Amino acid sequence: MNERNEHFSRQIGAKADRKLEAKREISRSIWFGFGMSGLIGWAVAVPTLLGAGIGLWLDRHYPGSRSWTLALLMAGLVVGCWTAWRWVARQDREIHAKPREDVEPCESDKEGKMGENNE
Repeated sequence: MNERNEHFSRQIGAKADRKLEAKREISRSIWFGFGMSGLIGWAVAVPTLLGAGIGLWLDRHYPGSRSWTLALLMAGLVVGCWTAWRWVARQDREIHAKPREDVEPCESDKEGKMGENNE
């Protein structure tokens, strides 16, 4: 039961830390989110359009039985989605790995480990 309480206390502490940090960064919230959406969109759109453009050029200059446009459009889409996914994963790691030095520890942390009986 003590281990369960300790785990619960850590969860509550982590949520409180995230809320405090969110309050500090309130100015970034909505515009930051719109900006990130735009970046992700461009990260997918640019390689897709480049692939389609190069494919069209290849189809005009080197016609064949296969469509370079379709193949390179799909390749650009895959590259764009992969790039966006990597970027979002990196941002997520940075958000969750930020040191919480500016958050003051609670009273139970100052006394010792959370949930530990100091009798």
